Amino acid sequence: MEGELLFVVLGLGAFCAGFVDSVVGGGGLIQIPALFAAFPSVQPAVLFGTNKVASIVGTTSAAVQYGRRVTIPWRIALPGAAAALVGSWYGAKAVVFLPPTVLRPLILLLLVLVAGYTFMRKDMGSVSREAPYTLRTQLVAVAIGAGIGFYDGFFGPGTGSFLIFLFIRCLGMDFLRASVTAKILNVATNLAAICYFAATVEILWKLALVMAACNLAGAIVGSRTALRHGTVFVRKMFLFVVSLLIAKLAYDTLAGV
Repeated sequence: MEGELLFVVLGLGAFCAGFVDSVVGGGGLIQIPALFAAFPSVQPAVLFGTNKVASIVGTTSAAVQYGRRVTIPWRIALPGAAAALVGSWYGAKAVVFLPPTVLRPLILLLLVLVAGYTFMRKDMGSVSREAPYTLRTQLVAVAIGAGIGFYDGFFGPGTGSFLIFLFIRCLGMDFLRASVTAKILNVATNLAAICYFAATVEILWKLALVMAACNLAGAIVGSRTALRHGTVFVRKMFLFVVSLLIAKLAYDTLAGV
């Protein structure tokens, strides 16, 4: 594929990824396969680092967009983000010791359970049921951040969806509040991953910056769409993306990829 056309195709993919990621996460479903298809002989760590540079710009923009309309629970988001940053760093380092693909069947099962639970509980995340913040709720946020942050650094698919589900299920947030909180934690995990990859491999910076601009545009459109249509739209997008993740992981597992 010629250089200019390659940038156009990957830019379009980054725009779509930014849109999806800004609503419920899962942009990596689009962006990562596109990068691997375009550069089949390039070291995977280089492509993962390039993906993270593109993603962090859109994720940060989405968090800002949501923050203008939705009150951010900073007492939950900040300790959770700090834990996620540390967890993501160690998750990326753990890849050296254990192939991430060994987790695939477990993640597939968890995603099926998440989708089934969300589908059956029609009222889940429709309204906020948050209790007053205590030390316990902050510790829960830290546990979620550390656990999912480690997972994002180690494997990654479905990170945003897992964060949203856990914030709703464990802390009583609605879909919009959970989404904006997940974005803040996602910025932290992306930042940790970028620092790790930048120190260990040569990121494709020119391509990453082009994709970042396109991801940013998609994130702006996606976050505005989510804010306009509210929790019902976000819930539907959540189920749609989780279903795609299940199909992708099931295919990879059966094909032995």
